[in-house]
Amino acid sequence: VQLVESGGGLVQPGGSLRLSCAASGGISHIISIDVIRWSRQAPGKQRELVATISSGGTTSYGDSVKGRFTMSRDKSENTVYLQMNDLKPEDTAVYYCNVHTFSGNDYWGQGTQVTVSS
Repeated sequence: VQLVESGGGLVQPGGSLRLSCAASGGISHIISIDVIRWSRQAPGKQRELVATISSGGTTSYGDSVKGRFTMSRDKSENTVYLQMNDLKPEDTAVYYCNVHTFSGNDYWGQGTQVTVSS
């Protein structure tokens, strides 16, 4: 299973972006999904968990993005989204989508670059 992230780019502080994550064959075809995550990694920093959505649809967010980012899943489109509002320079990073299954499998995408700069 290959995940593909898209939607990254250059945006000014205060701006918005919506990231998408899709899978070859569709995310819904991945068996026994436990949780889908968005994480990010800035240069020289450890990977940081940004948002998660459980198989039941419950979302949770890292403290640094609460109130600004919203994660959602469109099962009809087999796509997961990360709506990012009020972006800050410290949000600059490569953003990754990850699917974790109950059987312990993890699927990752290649990431999409988000740069917040004036």
